[in-house]
Amino acid sequence: MKMLIVLLSPILLVFAMNNDVKKRVDDWEYNQTIPQKEGIIKSLGMPSYSINVSGISITARKNLGFSVGGAKDANNFYENIKLGYLPKLNSITYEGVFNEHRFNLQSKKCKELFCPNFETAIRYNIFNNKRDYFLLVGLNSNININTFKRKKLNLVVVLDISGSMGGSFNKYYYDKRKKVNNKKSKMQIANTSITSMIDHLKGYDNFGLVLFDNNSYLAKPLREVRYTDIDAIKKHILKLKPRGGTNWSAGYKKGLELFENIGKDPEVENRIIFITDAMPNSGELSKNRLFGMIKDASQREVYTTIIGVGVDFNNDLVEYVTKIKGANYLSIHSEKEFKKRLDKEFDYLVTPLVYNLKMEFISNSFSIKKIYGTATNQTAPNTLLEVNTLFPSSNDEDGVKGGVILVALEKIAKSNDIKLKVSYFDRNGEKHQSIKNVKFDINNYYGGSAIQKASILSDYVNIIKNWLIDTRKGCNDKVSYPSFKILAKKCVYPPLPPRNFSTWERKSCKLQVSRGYIKLFYIFLKEFQKQKYLLRDDSLKKEENTLKLLLKYGDR
Repeated sequence: MKMLIVLLSPILLVFAMNNDVKKRVDDWEYNQTIPQKEGIIKSLGMPSYSINVSGISITARKNLGFSVGGAKDANNFYENIKLGYLPKLNSITYEGVFNEHRFNLQSKKCKELFCPNFETAIRYNIFNNKRDYFLLVGLNSNININTFKRKKLNLVVVLDISGSMGGSFNKYYYDKRKKVNNKKSKMQIANTSITSMIDHLKGYDNFGLVLFDNNSYLAKPLREVRYTDIDAIKKHILKLKPRGGTNWSAGYKKGLELFENIGKDPEVENRIIFITDAMPNSGELSKNRLFGMIKDASQREVYTTIIGVGVDFNNDLVEYVTKIKGANYLSIHSEKEFKKRLDKEFDYLVTPLVYNLKMEFISNSFSIKKIYGTATNQTAPNTLLEVNTLFPSSNDEDGVKGGVILVALEKIAKSNDIKLKVSYFDRNGEKHQSIKNVKFDINNYYGGSAIQKASILSDYVNIIKNWLIDTRKGCNDKVSYPSFKILAKKCVYPPLPPRNFSTWERKSCKLQVSRGYIKLFYIFLKEFQKQKYLLRDDSLKKEENTLKLLLKYGDR
């Protein structure tokens, strides 16, 4: 009898596999030529396949770090520079640049989910010869790289299929029509990126897809991957064509509807990935429009990732995303790079772990000048920073990716005391609190390589932002040539000028650099190259090459 069972086992296994394949359905509902009716939400069971990371203790030498929510890169900025366009002001952010780099953080064993470490630095400013004081907060964790697993995921992709998505990936859609190139359209890039994203879903994850132009359409209801004919779904996605206008709110609302019949489960992550080539204007901040709905959804524990496609993606309101719990954003500038990024970071991008992080700054010696690396809400004078969300971040021999917040300080007394009251909530809603004492080493130029690298990168973003503010004032007009004395005072990022969000600029602006900024970039490039050499860090070459390219544009 046992021999018979052994002989039949392979046959039974093949039968079971074939039976499982029969359960997989092609549940595609979108027809490009016919307006769609409301789709039925398929709600399946939610077994738990994840671990509770909040209770993990140190069991290995290497742990994950954290990075702040909001911008995960500055790709849109660099793509515009490379193609000769003047970037949008918010295409480059401090956290976006930090998140493209690794930082060697000093670490020690701890039993807390969030384990901050601190470095201090004092240096002389190359433009005014005054002392600069910095405090770095290193975002370490106690999460073992080898045991980390994300939760089960309910993922709904909301895809923009408006007419502008048919434009070239490296052209501004509303510029005067030029000779058509052979580059793929934004629609093709987005379609391929979604199919790559699907490859990172597990059988127990649920996946749904919503499309929008002037209206919204249910393309695929929420269903477990193991019961879905994924190959058929990918083919449908790759055939999608652009059409019509743009109604962001309708698209997001339709995506949110797919979560209505999903009950709350602490072991399941709910996320909408919103893919578009244009950022909405300020009208979308109202409660019943896109950003208002994203904020309300976060309170229901449905979190959002915005992915910008194409060189003309408008970043004017992306800083608002940083202030929404569980939200982040990134941009696609290369199909190959995006796929590579998903291979390494998908699980981190969809797994927020720390919420409502607050650090109260208490010191008789220093006051806060500026915070780099998060769009903080300073609700009180002694509040150092508030971060809505921390996401896990990879850690290797070069350090933690992102993983730092830099604070510029003003010296107000001879003593050097700093005390930080740290509080945050983990993914289970449990509050954690601690008090950290930081001794500012007044004799130490840089307290570590992380703060040295973060300070020169913050200088880089400061100068770039000043240049963009001044240059965009003369967009499509003559650029003024400020004196170097004025520029020298602007090495700290100034307040933003008033902006009009009633419309949003869709045409490109030509990249140009005034004589004053040529002089400023030249001086700063020398300092940047010096710090790059001292740090022995080739990852800074991207910023170095960008400065060199900007200097070339000054000769035109």
